[in-house]
Amino acid sequence: MHAVHRLHQFRKSLSTTTYKSRGQRVIRCDLCRLSTTFCICAIAPKNGSVKTNAGFLLLMYDTEVLKPSNTGKLIADLIPDTFAFLWSRTTKNPEMQAVLDDEQWQPFVVFPQEYAEGNRQVHSNTVICEQGKKPLFIMLDGSWREAKKMFRKSPYLNKFPLVSFDPKMLLDNIASPVGTESRYTVRKTELEHQFSTAEVAARVLEMFGEKDNGHLLDLWFDVFNYQYQKSVCQRNKGNVDAIENYQRYLSDKER
Repeated sequence: MHAVHRLHQFRKSLSTTTYKSRGQRVIRCDLCRLSTTFCICAIAPKNGSVKTNAGFLLLMYDTEVLKPSNTGKLIADLIPDTFAFLWSRTTKNPEMQAVLDDEQWQPFVVFPQEYAEGNRQVHSNTVICEQGKKPLFIMLDGSWREAKKMFRKSPYLNKFPLVSFDPKMLLDNIASPVGTESRYTVRKTELEHQFSTAEVAARVLEMFGEKDNGHLLDLWFDVFNYQYQKSVCQRNKGNVDAIENYQRYLSDKER
C-alpha cells in the first residue's frame, strides 16, 4: 500500500456520505479502484523494481483522491518516493512541510510556464538539479480549475522553480510513442493539449533523463485507461494492446 492508497483511506474516513462517481454501482478493487473483474493489481510493477532518482509530491484537491479515475495513484505504483497530501488553503501540514524541507530533495512545481510571475525560475523541457540533490516534482492534482486555484493560493510553493514542457518540442527527444494530445479518454479535458496527471509525470521523468521510467509510466497509464473504460461499460477508446505492450516491455527489460 502506497501513499495515495493511504490518503484515499484517510479521506474516506472524513466523509459522512459515500462519494458517488460515474459507475458507482461497480464493485471496485480497494487499491487500483477498477472493477474487480478488470483489476490490474496482479500485473502492477513489483515494489522496488523501478530504479529512479526522482520523487513526486501529489498535492490533491479535496475529493480528487476519492475519484476512481484519478491517475496520480499510477505514479505511486511505480515511483517509490511518492508522497500524497490533501491541499488546504488555510491549514498547514507539518508532514508535507517536512518533505519539502528535506535536504535530499530539490522541489519543483510542475505547472505551465505562462503562469510564472516576476523572476520565477522556469525549467522548460529539461530538468537539472543542484549537485547532491534529487528532484521532487510537485503535482497539483485536480481538475484544471482546481489546479489553478491551488497554484494561486499556495504561497509556500512560490519559492520553488517551475517545470514546464511543450509537448511538440519534447517529441524529438522522448522514448515513449506519444503525441501532442492526451490519451486520457476516461475524462474530458478542459483545454487543448491538457494531459492527465500520470501523463504529465511521464513527460517530467523524460525531461529529467529517465526516459525508460517515463515510457514505463506511459505504458502503465495505457493499461489503466483501457481497463477503466471496460469496468464502467463505456465505449472504449483506449489502446486494446495496452496490457500486451506493457508486459512485453517488462519482459524485454528483464532479459
